[in-house]
Amino acid sequence: MPPDTASRAALLRNPHFRWMTGGALLSMLGDQFTLIALPWLVLQMTGDTLVLGTVLALISVPRALFILIGGALVDRHSPKQVLMVTKYVNLVLLAVLAGLVLAGTLTLWMVYALSLGIGLATAFSIPAGTAMLPHVVERSQLQAANGISLGLRQLTMFLGPLLAGLLIALFGAGNAATGAADAPAHANATGIGIAFALDALSFAVSAWTLSKVQTHAASPAPAAAPQAVLASVAQGLVHFWRDGELRTCFLYWSAIALFIMGPIHIAIPVLASSTPALGAAAFGIMVGAHGAGTLLGMVVSGMVPRLRIGSLGMTILAFDAIIGALFVPLGLITAVWQGATLMLAIGLLGGFMQVSVFTWIQQRVPPALIGRAMSLFMFIFMGLAPISAAVTGWVMKSITLPQLFAASGGTLVVLAALAWVLTPMRRVTDAAPAAR
Repeated sequence: MPPDTASRAALLRNPHFRWMTGGALLSMLGDQFTLIALPWLVLQMTGDTLVLGTVLALISVPRALFILIGGALVDRHSPKQVLMVTKYVNLVLLAVLAGLVLAGTLTLWMVYALSLGIGLATAFSIPAGTAMLPHVVERSQLQAANGISLGLRQLTMFLGPLLAGLLIALFGAGNAATGAADAPAHANATGIGIAFALDALSFAVSAWTLSKVQTHAASPAPAAAPQAVLASVAQGLVHFWRDGELRTCFLYWSAIALFIMGPIHIAIPVLASSTPALGAAAFGIMVGAHGAGTLLGMVVSGMVPRLRIGSLGMTILAFDAIIGALFVPLGLITAVWQGATLMLAIGLLGGFMQVSVFTWIQQRVPPALIGRAMSLFMFIFMGLAPISAAVTGWVMKSITLPQLFAASGGTLVVLAALAWVLTPMRRVTDAAPAAR
């Protein structure tokens, strides 16, 4: 049996991986219900997009601010302990939200408070969840394990919104808002309430499955005072900065988050809404094509994990350059199939590299720092991407869509070329064992 096949077979025989993956699948599916139900609830209560933006900010800003501290706590205690606490916290928050919606007693200040709580819990659950795998599977199995985990996440991003939308449509989403800032949610918002209740249930079940997971035995860490958390964050940042290849990759990904992520999230919906031949349905098709490509790329990465153009770093840069080149003509499309084809290809390349990058970080970083490493990686895209989106919205007032897509795609090509020539990134290899 080939080594990759044997590794995947051993992985699937691992009961702890199965318990962890099954619970994560339920939890991620539940998250998609809240992702659809919460904005719908706010719009039903107020009809005000500014209020909706405030609610989303109350989730995203604390997540970005505290995710590095979350990573430090994961390393101090354990990914499992931190993840278990966040599951119970989310269970309570969503159960309260569901109960208030179904009872018709929810007011806007309660939505604000619960959204803030969800954002804070996410700041700790994300680094804990991404740091779990190296504590459950063998290092040789990380590539296959990441492929399965990230692929299932992508699958929930397909199924979750569809199921949530169907649920809300079948059971009712509530009447239009009265416009009062503190108006309660209408009592017939049954579908929204059930969506929150199902997410709460998913956290309860996934907490139970997580309790079945046994992690690798680790050397006990020296006791540290509570005030040392920020020092622990600083220690991790210093370690990553001193590692030349890690420093290069993190700076490169930061540049991508600032220059590329905003146009992806802002310009594509504007493109669909402003192009006569497209529209809302076309936007959905293009986003779906990108999701399908991402899922396919993850599957391919699991099947052929050693597929490389030279080294891992050279493959990342080459794929990014191709993605940049594919991004340039998006502003000129006149038919749905053109946008869908480009987005499918972009998703395929990005999905393939996402699995490889997660695996590389988990294998390179010492186990004692894995939580801080993954929290920094997630901070780059969750903390810097909103800045990019805000700048993109401002820039779009003075340039055309074709110019924006051309500038963004061209910037990615230039960034990849500069990283190839001026940095050690092209020499980054998969064989980067963590220091013990």
